[in-house]
Amino acid sequence: MNDTIKNKLALLPDQPGCYLMKDRQGTIIYVGKAKVLKNRVRSYFTGSHDGKTLRLVNEIEDFEYIVTSSDMEALILEMNLIKKYDPKYNVMLKDDKSYPFIKLTAERHPRLIITRKVKKDSGKYFGPYPNVQAANETKKLLDRIYPLRKCVTLPDRVCLYYHIGQCLAPCVNGVEVKEYKKITDEIARFLNGGYKEIKKELAAKMTSAAEELDFERAKEYRDKIVHIEATMEKQKMTMTDFTDRDVFGYAVDKGWMCVQVFFIRQGKLIEREVSMFPIHDEPDEEILTFLGQFYSVPEHFKPKEIFVPDSVNSEMAEQLLMVKVLKPQRGQKKDLVKLACKNAAIALKEKFSLIERDEERTIKAVENLGKQMGIFTPHRIEAYDNSNIQGTDPVSAMIVFIDGKPEKKEYRKYKIKSVQGPDDYESMREVVRRRYTRVLKEGLPLADLIIIDGGKGHIEAARDVLENELGLDIPIAGLAKDEKHRTSQLLYGNPLEIISLQRNSQEFYLLQRIQDEVHRFAITFHRQLRGKNAFQSLLDDISGIGEKRKKLLLKQFGSVKKMREASLEELTAAGIPANVAAELQEKLQE
Repeated sequence: MNDTIKNKLALLPDQPGCYLMKDRQGTIIYVGKAKVLKNRVRSYFTGSHDGKTLRLVNEIEDFEYIVTSSDMEALILEMNLIKKYDPKYNVMLKDDKSYPFIKLTAERHPRLIITRKVKKDSGKYFGPYPNVQAANETKKLLDRIYPLRKCVTLPDRVCLYYHIGQCLAPCVNGVEVKEYKKITDEIARFLNGGYKEIKKELAAKMTSAAEELDFERAKEYRDKIVHIEATMEKQKMTMTDFTDRDVFGYAVDKGWMCVQVFFIRQGKLIEREVSMFPIHDEPDEEILTFLGQFYSVPEHFKPKEIFVPDSVNSEMAEQLLMVKVLKPQRGQKKDLVKLACKNAAIALKEKFSLIERDEERTIKAVENLGKQMGIFTPHRIEAYDNSNIQGTDPVSAMIVFIDGKPEKKEYRKYKIKSVQGPDDYESMREVVRRRYTRVLKEGLPLADLIIIDGGKGHIEAARDVLENELGLDIPIAGLAKDEKHRTSQLLYGNPLEIISLQRNSQEFYLLQRIQDEVHRFAITFHRQLRGKNAFQSLLDDISGIGEKRKKLLLKQFGSVKKMREASLEELTAAGIPANVAAELQEKLQE
């Protein structure tokens, strides 16, 4: 704990609010809330902690706090700050799933469709359905029972759906609005849980048709009843009141929390969702933050009711979500919450071995690497590699590993612009200069460690640019390979020394993964560029072949090799004039 933190701890107020933890670069790495700021923030720097919280505390170099007038204000402010700063130690739900809805369109001739986007139109939406298969089966069932149109645009004649009784054929028949109104009302009643009443009505109509000896009509009603039973009643009922609910349960162990959500729609348990993440606060506080984030994701629609365990502050949750939040005390509802908690505990136990193994390969390997090099833990590692063949099409590539895992959205490719001929050192100077000029200009995060795939000359070239030209102090290391092109040595220091790493250690395996990945990324880019340039330069030398004919040849033959194997007749058949095709064939043979 440094002097800045000691002085600030003495001034903390005993009021509710939020606190923002910062690392040595001033980046906000964690946002938390507290009923009493003085007690909560001090607890980070006193007593013992589990590995997750200890890792956070070791990175804290400064903190800020914001006082609020209530716990609820602190909770809302915490959620907003997490969205704003995206701290790496906070839980952020980045759920890219979108659940489907069944929609009744508001067109003159309405349709029944499945959509994942809810628009502010006059259509009626039913759902969401976390189980996509359930949505598809329900829609197919309704298509069989109710003859709404299926086509997007009306054709000029009837289609197969009309002949099998699944469409009223508004394309040729005049269908009254009141007839559509009757159908759409029945569909809405069906999807709101009234399918049992509809089944009884169909059974009565079937009996009536049979008594009138209209057996064909009776068979149609019977088939519809069979479809309803097959689709809607094969799932076990969990509730009898047809209320849409989300049931939350959670378990905590070894600094990790697992949350299970059961989605109950129309009285049925149709799907569940599992979230697992490290926590640094009290579980009853973390679950409130989780609930707020869970329903801030557009794809998670709030149901009519939410069930939570007894430990959750249901009043705060209800005030936060503006939905009825209950803590069931008995019966079937209580059993559902217990079941969610039990599933969370089982999932957490099963995943621990995988979590620990993953940590050994990633964050712990990064920590050990930092210790052996004598530097701060290199959470952000950038690696660079050059690729060229005797100076032709020179390129360089940069990859990023964060906490031991590749961050592919931050990978970058560079075409070398200022270097003529095979000069790896100057190429390295150029790419490091371009990268960090932009980093400084745009305020991008600095690397904690830069790894150069190369020897002493490459390292010194990069260091010269960073220290002497840009005034940056970033640790730079090099990776050398043995005669079999495998990772051999880690070079670091000034003067450079070999850092001894056990070849079976996780930090050594991490370096191998980094070196293999940056080499793969660089050489793939070089091959793409070389192939493109080779193809273009070959055709550019031939008069009569411009951009259009280049594309035509590439589309027809796919590669220079196949073009070389083609006869003159095949080249002319591709749309190339005979004299141009002859010149091309001669050039290809050379």
